[in-house]
Amino acid sequence: MRRRLDLLAAGLLLAAVSTLHAAPLVQVVGLFPGAAVLKVDGQRKLVKVGQTGPGGVQVVSADSRGAVLRVDGVEQSYSLSREYGEGGYSAPTRQQLSIARGIGGHYWVAGSVDGHPVQFLVDTGATSVALNEGQARTLGLDFRVQGQPMQVSTASGTAKAWRVKLDRVKVGTLELLGVEAMVLEGDSPSEALLGMSFLNRVGWREDQGVLLLESKH
Repeated sequence: MRRRLDLLAAGLLLAAVSTLHAAPLVQVVGLFPGAAVLKVDGQRKLVKVGQTGPGGVQVVSADSRGAVLRVDGVEQSYSLSREYGEGGYSAPTRQQLSIARGIGGHYWVAGSVDGHPVQFLVDTGATSVALNEGQARTLGLDFRVQGQPMQVSTASGTAKAWRVKLDRVKVGTLELLGVEAMVLEGDSPSEALLGMSFLNRVGWREDQGVLLLESKH
């Protein structure tokens, strides 16, 4: 009987040791000054420097180039979208982008239209990418000739607009071809809007103050 108890205790101790040494699968899926979006064993969270995230993983430092994480008491450098664990290095099959909520609760993201840099305001209430005519001219869009004239409803009333096709729209590593957009007469909207004509073609969701975009292919 005593031998059976000893064997049982040894088995429980071995299981405990195995559990303690099972390294969590850690992935950095978003980088910001002073914070990183961690994905630990499938659980995703925005963690600031000095704070501890899922699985007890602590963010030691973070910037746009990478993050230093403390995992099981060991500090290690991590770059974007790389997984580490017992299986070694593994890259995600889909392109991902994490956008932290900014001032006023809005999501801002740097991108480009046809190779020209654009600062987008993400707007899930906009049916398409939207630009004012000044922004369109800066991008070299001949919207009055090539666009389809129409009337659109805005918060301030009805406005004249032109429906156009943008050859390439890119935010982060996500790039789409042939994206529908609206160019509005005048100086509204004041910011370029990243609307549903882009967002509907990628996977997106909000999670704890972070907007997550992911390519569908």
